[in-house]
Amino acid sequence: MSSEKSPSSASASASSSSSYELSKGINGLDKVILRDPRGSSAEVYLYGAHVTSWKNEQAEELLFLSSKAIFKPPKPIRGGIPICFPQFSNLGPLDSHGFARNRFWTIDDSPPPFLTNTPSKAFVDLILKPSEDDIKIWPHRVALGSGGDLMMTSRIRNTNIDGKPFSFTFANHTYFSVSDISEVRVEGLETLDYLDNLQKRERFTEQGDALTFESEFDRIYLSTPTKIAILDHEKKRTIVLRKDGLPDAVVWNPWDKKAKAMSDFGDDEYKYMLCVEAAAIEKPITLKPGEEWKGRLELSTVPSSYCSGQLDPKKVIQGS
Repeated sequence: MSSEKSPSSASASASSSSSYELSKGINGLDKVILRDPRGSSAEVYLYGAHVTSWKNEQAEELLFLSSKAIFKPPKPIRGGIPICFPQFSNLGPLDSHGFARNRFWTIDDSPPPFLTNTPSKAFVDLILKPSEDDIKIWPHRVALGSGGDLMMTSRIRNTNIDGKPFSFTFANHTYFSVSDISEVRVEGLETLDYLDNLQKRERFTEQGDALTFESEFDRIYLSTPTKIAILDHEKKRTIVLRKDGLPDAVVWNPWDKKAKAMSDFGDDEYKYMLCVEAAAIEKPITLKPGEEWKGRLELSTVPSSYCSGQLDPKKVIQGS
């Protein structure tokens, strides 16, 4: 098992590794700050291993965090990048989206060897402590690349000694900040099958050449490509998701009616956010004792948009 340290001991190690700062966040909750010399930054709360901020070199916020987000455990934080594990939504016996997002994580200064290959000095390794009902080891790394890219790598290892397998679903429930939801396009999911959560998860095939938004949207796209692009015309910016080990993608916006029904979400905030989530949902991951799973998500931006004439989004998705 990887060594584990309490949040109080993490500050001493922070100065020696100089890869992160540990400070107090809202309501006195511990948070980690990652900084790149060029100006980009990220903030991660130990509560939920929850990324609450990701800013580019111009200090522009790229993630959406509700103005009404509640930073009081056990309530999950509304916005940023919650981790849905070991269950996505209500697809199982647990509370919606599982327990990882409302557990306190610890900083791991002696991470497993398979998490050390990160080209950035701005990173932090977190670990979710096992309990009697949860005999697994889950290391999670959040890193800020030299170009401002945000990278998250999760590993799940089944350490059960009773021979029992362990099955789970997973999602990085990423809330992106957008200028206007009606001006945003998502490319890379066209022609794919999806489960429509607004129609009892009935299966359909995407017909549009891109996703656009005019009303509540809640779909699980299946067997998606490793790259997806979010094009924001007004901000003249494209956000690119690159993912490994996460075959599905959830796209969600609550729109006005559902937004008003959520106590931790502003009535009009749906206009300025879009969730595009890297996930493993359709086929749950099953690990036998001793087996491991790895999921990786990398977020980057291109200072352009589909109307700027500077970027062909198809090339972004294809990797050129």
